[in-house]
Amino acid sequence: MSEERTPDRAFRPTATRGIGEENWFAGATSLFRRRYAADPTGADIAILGVPFDQAVSNRPGARFGPRAIRAASSNLAWPGGPWRWPFDPFARLDVVDTGDLPYDTGDPAAFAATLQVHAARLIATGCRLLSLGGDHFVSYGLLKAHAARYGPLALVQFDAHSDTWREGTPRLDHGTMFFHAVEEGLIDPARSVQVGIRSGNSETHGIAIIDADAATDAPPGETAAAIAARVGEGPAYLSFDIDVLDPAFAPGTGTPVCGGLSTNKAERILCALAGLDFVGMDLVEVAPAYDHAETTALAAATMALDMIGLYAARARQSPQ
Repeated sequence: MSEERTPDRAFRPTATRGIGEENWFAGATSLFRRRYAADPTGADIAILGVPFDQAVSNRPGARFGPRAIRAASSNLAWPGGPWRWPFDPFARLDVVDTGDLPYDTGDPAAFAATLQVHAARLIATGCRLLSLGGDHFVSYGLLKAHAARYGPLALVQFDAHSDTWREGTPRLDHGTMFFHAVEEGLIDPARSVQVGIRSGNSETHGIAIIDADAATDAPPGETAAAIAARVGEGPAYLSFDIDVLDPAFAPGTGTPVCGGLSTNKAERILCALAGLDFVGMDLVEVAPAYDHAETTALAAATMALDMIGLYAARARQSPQ
């Protein structure tokens, strides 16, 4: 048996480069068959699952999102590299899957701090982080960890909802955490942008909005150029809520809203952001109980692959 077809690459520490090949329907389902490593020291990218959904306002189930995305990603872990990229990101970057965040489900009030500490420990090794939710509240603890290391961040948020509704004190709510992120100086609203919004909130808090109609009508490159002009050259954080996609393309989510982006449109905008300095990323709100034929999980895995492509594209531009 050749090296490429040796099973369970996720458990073989020598399988660090290249996308490899394994039967799609078998084997350990780390994200894209990357090796599991609790300690990402020496790696370029660390994957973190955050199976938390105790802050939802509608349908629960996003705690099963990381598992579903990993399973669907086996459909994309085949030789030749991702379709939209002229190179194999995994040949360029050492990507490891660090598993899921351990936390006490009986103490949800402690969750954000638990996640912040865990994420800070991972990024302190020098890697960049791609986190898989979970509901969108997980971004709060992740932003706190990243802002502590990099300073105020530009937020690039793909979402049906603004998640900036005003409230007096932080709560476990996946619709308010970006309001608190602005208030606490975790993100710089003057450099931040929300894409795909199609829910009512009169307060923007200084964040630019490219709503769902504008993002759908404009060519992907034009939308990406507007995002890049807003973000500039400083550190940025990418948060992709799968409900930015229309429910026709992503039914398996907790708060679906009709009139969203197609998978094709969202992916083309995302890939056109190559060159921005993303220091952290997350992909959230996949709830597989409401999915059909892994449609949502596969869309999420595709976006996650493109996120790794963004990291790899930036690495190719940076001096070694």
